Amino acid sequence: MKTAALMMAAIFVVALPQMAAAQDLTGNARYAAIVVDAQSGEVFYAQRADSARYPASLTKIMTLYMAFDALAHGTLKPTDQITMSAHAASQAPVKVYLKPGDTIDVDTAMRLIALYSANDLAVALAEKVGGTEERFAAMMTIRAQNLGMTQTRFVNANGLPDPRQISSARDLAILARAVMRDYPQYYDYFNLPSQEFRGRTYVNHNPLRSMPGIDGMKTGYTNAAGYNLVASGVRNNHRLIAVMLGGSNKTQRREHVTALMNTGFEVIARRDRGEKIEIAQNEFTRAMDAEARMPDGPQPYTILADNGQTVGGRSPLSDAQLRETLAGSEQANATDDNVQRASATIKAPAVVQTLSAATNTVALVKKPAVKVATADKPTAKSKKAELAAKAAKGKKKKDPTAVYAVQIGAFKDRSLATDWAKKMKSKFSQHLATGTTDISKNDNGWYRTRFATLTKAQASAACKSISAKHLDCMVIKPDA
Repeated sequence: MKTAALMMAAIFVVALPQMAAAQDLTGNARYAAIVVDAQSGEVFYAQRADSARYPASLTKIMTLYMAFDALAHGTLKPTDQITMSAHAASQAPVKVYLKPGDTIDVDTAMRLIALYSANDLAVALAEKVGGTEERFAAMMTIRAQNLGMTQTRFVNANGLPDPRQISSARDLAILARAVMRDYPQYYDYFNLPSQEFRGRTYVNHNPLRSMPGIDGMKTGYTNAAGYNLVASGVRNNHRLIAVMLGGSNKTQRREHVTALMNTGFEVIARRDRGEKIEIAQNEFTRAMDAEARMPDGPQPYTILADNGQTVGGRSPLSDAQLRETLAGSEQANATDDNVQRASATIKAPAVVQTLSAATNTVALVKKPAVKVATADKPTAKSKKAELAAKAAKGKKKKDPTAVYAVQIGAFKDRSLATDWAKKMKSKFSQHLATGTTDISKNDNGWYRTRFATLTKAQASAACKSISAKHLDCMVIKPDA
């Protein structure tokens, strides 16, 4: 009897911190969170993951991603010198207090942005890459949308308060995953313990760096945003990404993200032991206490595709939904005009204008219109014949022996593609046993992961089974 009582006491001691954290968050309208498998994109847990939120200094992850892009394309070098402008030097703290005209090399600036969240250096780096902060913010927004960050709009490079600058927990998970996938060589910048600069030591702000396995990424805070954190870590060769937005204080943020990560790793460990846990959200709900669920309930179990888009998740917010989300949460201090501007610019139509009006435009080149001389215009008769010829040419005889393939993902790193192929073949051996693993690099530098030499029936059955587990799969026809 005494042993049973002691066991019950132990259970309550373990459970109480998680329950307390969840209960504290129940009434917090700003709270949003997501936990993602960094390799497969599986979403383990999501609460308000698509709701519009202020990213605060998590913005700097995107600022650094853009710098990594520039380094990869050779338009920026780590040794290049950045000259501080008056605008960059005027940014509010946290900053390193360089004066206009002072210089700093790109590599040191990136380190201080990643670990110390220096607002002045973020703007200076933005001006170095984009010419002006405004143009750089436009570039950030376009790049974010290309990654699949459908709820995100940037107007500055450091995350200082602006009602137009919004993102979501899901979008920030997509961004964190993109950094690891596209620029793993720079990921360590988000885990540097400290950085010396001009006789002073700047220390990393991440409160989870002491947690076993955690090796990044970034904190954020403003009065409007609350306490934000993106964290990532590895246990037993499995990496998770956790995003929490809108915390009430540092302690709550640290404890809640710790609970999210621990629960996620526990789900993985149980799977490795042979347990069938298909919807991880349920395990998180139990861990966080069923009675302390967020008002809007769990969001759909989804997958983040390698281009950042979701498969089976929520669609992007409409303008009306965005206005409602903003007006009902942390945007109580924003005017109706500001909320309208934020929702109206979510697709960032002005971004293209900002870039096209600037020099050295980096993207979005329109094809010139081609005028057809009157004499060269096709007649109705010739047009009809041309269409008939195309239709006849497009018709091909069906080949019952044609070889099909299934594509299960695309990765920037070949080793990730190889590992994923092995796991998928093991998990779906019934359908993929006869398939030949095919990993090839496309023109955009992605390693397409496929299983080839399948019949049409085998390919269809394989994708049906894989998709039923909420994993990416696409049937590839012959010659595709």
